[in-house]
Amino acid sequence: MTGLRQYLGLWHLPGAPALLIASIVGRLGMGMTSLALLLVIEAMTGRYSVAATAGAVYAVAGAAISPVVGRLADRVGPVKVLMVTAVTHPIALIWLLLASRGGADNLPMVFVACAVAGASFPPLTAAVRNAWNELTSPASGRYGLRNTALAAETTLFEVVFVVGPLVVAGFIVFADAAAALIGVALATLVGTIAVALSPAMRGWRPHPKDSRTRGLGPLRLTGFPALLLCVAGLGIAFGVSGVAVPAFSGDHATGKEAETLAGILLAVWGVGSATGGLWFGTRRPAENLSRQFGLLLAGVGASFLVFALLPNPVALGIALVIGGALIAPALTLENMMVGRIAPPSMMNEAYTWVVTMAIGSAAAGGALAGLIVDHFGVGWAFVFAALAVGVAAVTAGRPGGSIARADTESRVRAETGATLAAAGH
Repeated sequence: MTGLRQYLGLWHLPGAPALLIASIVGRLGMGMTSLALLLVIEAMTGRYSVAATAGAVYAVAGAAISPVVGRLADRVGPVKVLMVTAVTHPIALIWLLLASRGGADNLPMVFVACAVAGASFPPLTAAVRNAWNELTSPASGRYGLRNTALAAETTLFEVVFVVGPLVVAGFIVFADAAAALIGVALATLVGTIAVALSPAMRGWRPHPKDSRTRGLGPLRLTGFPALLLCVAGLGIAFGVSGVAVPAFSGDHATGKEAETLAGILLAVWGVGSATGGLWFGTRRPAENLSRQFGLLLAGVGASFLVFALLPNPVALGIALVIGGALIAPALTLENMMVGRIAPPSMMNEAYTWVVTMAIGSAAAGGALAGLIVDHFGVGWAFVFAALAVGVAAVTAGRPGGSIARADTESRVRAETGATLAAAGH
């Protein structure tokens, strides 16, 4: 009941329903676009390699421009940026669809449209996580709900990547992949505007001019580069999983059975993560957050070593559920560390750097995993993922490391803020 009361308390925060529900609608495109775009371009050219390239252009453009958009949101406010991108992104998707009607001869225009669509995707993830930090700041008196808020955000965000491909499949059954992209455009438009107009976003106030981000921004903050290294370790592991799990399935089944098995295994991994995330949201964060983060990452890394040793899909499925229960808690602490390290004037940009690093490292992990699977086997791909997360665990949990120092400094600030709030100042 205590856990339920915490989530109910979260629901009643100003603008929380939009942050919890509308933001998921607005971000459905993150789980839908890659598959829908692949199918649209493949139908246009008859080549999966070209379709994959178009998807890469979309992803790289989004990752590259994301920190710039995040800095803009810190300067002029998230509402203006969200409203502009809420309209721009759907227009870019429609342009992409119209360009695809021109056939293979129109491929350069399609690539340009992919780049514009990727670059214009609304920075909802950064804006929402920043809003949760603002709503649960020490001065607000709601700091005790921060862990619950970020755990809920992390867990619900995973729903995007579970539901998104299923929604695309539904569009294909009743229409086609092009209709799925139109669905993405509508969901992005409606969900983003709903978030932008929520009380949590409209309560934003400009930061003092002397606190504006310049130069490298959050990259020069103590602990932030090391935190990005941890993000990369997890991202590599997730990218590896997207290749290794289907490859494992292909070793134990054939044809559509292998594809179905891979989907089931990845789904149960997500279920395990969601379950762990919801439970973790009811727990009180450890006093030494960096140490707890390091321990959770070590657990995730150890789970990948276990995956490498398993003989059949049933065993792997059980291990994925158990190991997955550590993922959302680790991601929750990752998001909490961003909120602790970055000042309010850099928060949107800091979160967009996390998104950029996660996307880039996952892509690199998937590419390397393909080479490892082809030359050494599936087991060694899981070992590679374990090593990547292991490096992240050591970086996060090292006593006296930059993340630990940043964590200590943030605890002092939080305690001071809570004391002032309690005193009514």
